[in-house]
Amino acid sequence: MQDPAVRGRKGRTGAMTDLAADTGRLRKDRLTIGLVSLAHLMSHFYQLSLAPLFPLLHDAFSVSYLELGSVSTSFYLTSGVCQAFAGIVVDRYGPRPLLLAGIAAMAASIGLAGLAPSFWMLYPLAVIAGIGNSVFHPADFSLLSSQVSKGRLGRAYSVHAFCGTVGFALAPVVVGGLGAIAGWRVALVSAGVAGLVVVALLLRYYRLLAAVSERPATAAAGGGAISYARLITTPAIMMAFLYFLLTAAAGTGFQTFSTASLVEFYGISPQTAATALTAYLAGSCLGILAGGQLADRTGRHARVAVIGLLACAALILLVATGRLPFLASVVVVAIAGFAQGVTAPSRDILVKAATPPGATGKVFGFVYSGLDAGSTSAPLLFGAFLDGHAINAIFLVIALLYALSTVSVLSVNRGRRSVQSQ
Repeated sequence: MQDPAVRGRKGRTGAMTDLAADTGRLRKDRLTIGLVSLAHLMSHFYQLSLAPLFPLLHDAFSVSYLELGSVSTSFYLTSGVCQAFAGIVVDRYGPRPLLLAGIAAMAASIGLAGLAPSFWMLYPLAVIAGIGNSVFHPADFSLLSSQVSKGRLGRAYSVHAFCGTVGFALAPVVVGGLGAIAGWRVALVSAGVAGLVVVALLLRYYRLLAAVSERPATAAAGGGAISYARLITTPAIMMAFLYFLLTAAAGTGFQTFSTASLVEFYGISPQTAATALTAYLAGSCLGILAGGQLADRTGRHARVAVIGLLACAALILLVATGRLPFLASVVVVAIAGFAQGVTAPSRDILVKAATPPGATGKVFGFVYSGLDAGSTSAPLLFGAFLDGHAINAIFLVIALLYALSTVSVLSVNRGRRSVQSQ
């Protein structure tokens, strides 16, 4: 019979070993989430780096704002088309080299734009930046899904989404501020250098980001590799794409046209009306962070997403009645933004759960291209409503789009159960 003192020492040793392992796992999770989210922040930062400098570029190159806008269109069109296929490359060659290449391409393009002697040179640079931007969602989600502990995956997705929003917020302040102080060339070159610093940081921790190998995606019946066309046309993946398209159209409609709509609704100044958009975005950011905590504490991710989307739709519908005082509308849209933000981490977990092993890059690359599709089509629809002074219709359609997206969530959830039963 073993001495109790010996058993006690072994127990304490085992507990200390487990504690050390848990501490090491937590540190690795935090570092992985931080590095991948920083890369995501930079991608969003670069997406808005040119826009704050349009007035300066307009004067420097003597071009119209339509021509300047076409540079941004070149970027988003390239990114949207390439993102649907970037996941194939991510799954084949791994997310780490693609993530580094994406940041390097965007940093170099923005930095070189600051040295461009002629306006036409901005077009090829925008295309290169768009190609670089296309890899982030498939590469980021492949890294997070394979590297972060399952119990922290919801928080990982929420921090990732939150940092993307922070990147959008920083670009006008940093690039626009530098442009006003030191000129547009210094602003763009400085932004490019900042990206190269992030590349150096990722290289420093390159080995830590080594993704866990996943077994190849296999067909349910035959065991052979699932073709890309067959993979993305499965009902769950198509409905996930539709979800992103619908919510992107609704979000773009609100972000682009809510200020102008509220000006007509209440007869207030654009500056005052813009506080509603600020409240919506702030609520969304807080909701994303809260949603990450919630996603890690529940397995009912479909229920979280459906309730959040329906709550957001109901609140936007309340604004559409036009019966609320303006200040009440600001509070209501802030809560609506929070409700919508809460759904993001649970949504991403549902998509991951519906993804066959080895196909994370392909699936996330494809479904997230729905964001570009929705963002591209929405301005035409809502712009027509605004031209026709159909202000109520704008908010009604936004609410309808959020409500319809719940159907796609439930379909993705059924696909998740199908994958897990295989």
